[in-house]
Amino acid sequence: MPKEARGYSLIELLFVAAILLVITAIAVPRFLRTKYSANEASAANSLKQIASANINYYTRFNQGYAGTLAQLGPPSAGCADASADCADLLDGVVSGVALGLAVPIKSGYSFTYYAPDANPSPTTPNNTYAVVATPVMPGNSGDSTFCVDNRGQVLRDKSGTVATADPSGCAASWPVGGDIGPI
Repeated sequence: MPKEARGYSLIELLFVAAILLVITAIAVPRFLRTKYSANEASAANSLKQIASANINYYTRFNQGYAGTLAQLGPPSAGCADASADCADLLDGVVSGVALGLAVPIKSGYSFTYYAPDANPSPTTPNNTYAVVATPVMPGNSGDSTFCVDNRGQVLRDKSGTVATADPSGCAASWPVGGDIGPI
């Protein structure tokens, strides 16, 4: 057989495969960390959007803050026009309206809304609220948990152990210090 027509030896192929495995072993963990960071940034930004939408809701409808995330979302089958029941201040994914979810999920995080009254009115307004974002699969979709309330400050628990809040706000469950602090 002429020298030009010769193929690769098994040793050469194994060497190339080993190099590819080393590159993969380095790239996959970095990719996962990047994915976690992107999910966490998305969760924090979604909480900022919720806080902004709630301020708008508070000033527009004269009944305090919304009682549910769906009340901040777009009109749906339950309410055809923008009103206090569907204010159209938040997108359908974060509000849960798009998928009909009581606890919306976006970018690997679920959003739980806490308010004193699920159906506020001018006589019984919600003067406080809190929203907690937790990873759907801790360690897989993100590590940190987040909270925002009527003060508008997003808090982050890097350890991911605090996963609830109180209708009066984040302060009771989210004491600043240690792993918990503002973003």
